[in-house]
Amino acid sequence: MQATALDLAGLILLEPQVFGDARGFFFESYNRRAFRAATGLDVDFVQDNHSKSAKGVLRGLHYQVRQAQGKLVRVVQGEVFDVVVDLRRASPTFGRWQGLVLSAANKRQLWIPPGFAHGFLTLSDTAEFLYKTTDYYAPEYERCLAWNDPQVGIRWPLEGAPLLSAKDQQAPGLEHAEVFP
Repeated sequence: MQATALDLAGLILLEPQVFGDARGFFFESYNRRAFRAATGLDVDFVQDNHSKSAKGVLRGLHYQVRQAQGKLVRVVQGEVFDVVVDLRRASPTFGRWQGLVLSAANKRQLWIPPGFAHGFLTLSDTAEFLYKTTDYYAPEYERCLAWNDPQVGIRWPLEGAPLLSAKDQQAPGLEHAEVFP
């Protein structure tokens, strides 16, 4: 497993060692010892989530203000543009975003520490997205950040308007969002 630190402090791109031949491929999608060796982090994952989305669906930007979740995310079918926004007020990169393509083809994974809003845009006809979390889903603490907040300025690779949930349509911008210390 190769780990690459990204521009926003704490974000790590993980690329597994893939063994392939004419029959297909094999790789370890998660191995605690390998994750710890590659990242220097020893985290406990408590929940796995799996979503399927159609092309043009934008999910996010979501986070929990209490029971904040670290996430290890990946795509097992299709392709997405994955985005995180640093919501840690004390961070030198507060309010900045980073985006990258995750796909079944590239098999990349992204470690997102607690303190970030997270979302993705489905680029392929459909995409299946898996993620491990370090804390349980707590709807009472879930918050959303506006996907199109001009203060954050995410450059989504959109073709027309995205398909959004009602809660994502009503999410506040960074100026009015509840953030982390």
